[in-house]
Amino acid sequence: MTEAILLVGGQGSRLRPLTSHTPKPLLHVAGVPFLAHQLARAAEAGVGRVVFATSYLAELFEPYFGDGERFGLHLEYVTEDQPLGTGGAIRNAARRLRGGPDEPVLVFNGDILSGLDIAALRDGHRASGAAVTMHLTRVPDPRAFGLVPTDADGRVLAFLEKPESPDQLVTDQINAGCYVFTRSAIDRIPDGRVVSVERETFPGLLASGEFVRGVVDDTYWLDLGTPAAFVKGSADLVRGVVPSPALPGPVGEALVLDGADVHPDAVLGEGTVVGEGAHIAAGAVVNGSVVLPGARIAAGARVHRSVIGRHSVVGADCVLDSVVVGDGATIGAGNELPSGLRIGCGATLAAEAVRTSAAPIPCTAQSLASSGVPHASPAAR
Repeated sequence: MTEAILLVGGQGSRLRPLTSHTPKPLLHVAGVPFLAHQLARAAEAGVGRVVFATSYLAELFEPYFGDGERFGLHLEYVTEDQPLGTGGAIRNAARRLRGGPDEPVLVFNGDILSGLDIAALRDGHRASGAAVTMHLTRVPDPRAFGLVPTDADGRVLAFLEKPESPDQLVTDQINAGCYVFTRSAIDRIPDGRVVSVERETFPGLLASGEFVRGVVDDTYWLDLGTPAAFVKGSADLVRGVVPSPALPGPVGEALVLDGADVHPDAVLGEGTVVGEGAHIAAGAVVNGSVVLPGARIAAGARVHRSVIGRHSVVGADCVLDSVVVGDGATIGAGNELPSGLRIGCGATLAAEAVRTSAAPIPCTAQSLASSGVPHASPAAR
């Protein structure tokens, strides 16, 4: 049985207001919490036990995933009292592992959508004798990432900070956020303090002469950390661009979940997903968007590449392109919202208050007490 650690402690600040009350890995992507896709693929690859390394809103994970039986897995949960960084989180979660020092341990980031062959990565690691095997991917513009050059045999040569000049662009390979550790390498991570695997653990292994192996894989890869990536990842799952055993319906141009109400005269496409209890009225056009459970889109609205939060309302004849509407928010009729606008949870925007030619009116998060939106208590946060 292969064991795994799933890193799900981040606050998802780039996705606010969606993550104001929901951890990023629990946001619905293609109809289910994103972790459901990761767990299904892990089980398919032969993983038997997964330890969740939690921190932010940690109490929300176990009520949904339980002991993991319905995913064919055994799940355990470890919470950091204080954020420990990627390396510290791995070390903290490792106390729930049961394998011996030579056993492989898969480590996943809870916000990466990938077509990687997980079983092949694990099996190649076993055969190589490496301390760590890293999944690497190539990106067209690596300037925003740390670089990971390798030699012809896959040996990692260095871990380089984000390049600041053209001569520092020695490779287009970057860390893709999935690893296989030999258990003994995890045990070398200092316990009980903040540790970065990128800045401390991996460079330390190289400095001590350990074999750190990089596997460059050119299949689908996407970091879901921004609203644009979030809606793209969901649409790509719905359309079958990247497969997932957890997709709650057939692939196609739209996915409408049980309990959703879509008028026959509404138009859905480009990988749109409509969550349980959501309502799409006549004449609405929704393309490439995520409509979360309980949301309502009124007649004649045009919604493109946007996220419509739980129990929120988009009024008649509104136009939204690349907009995030927080849980419980209300967008009055006739608004044309500028690209990139984010409407806070519980906020209300009056009818025709914003047109694309005008400066956006700031919307602040308000109390959700009357919106019916489930959320963690302030004490829990």
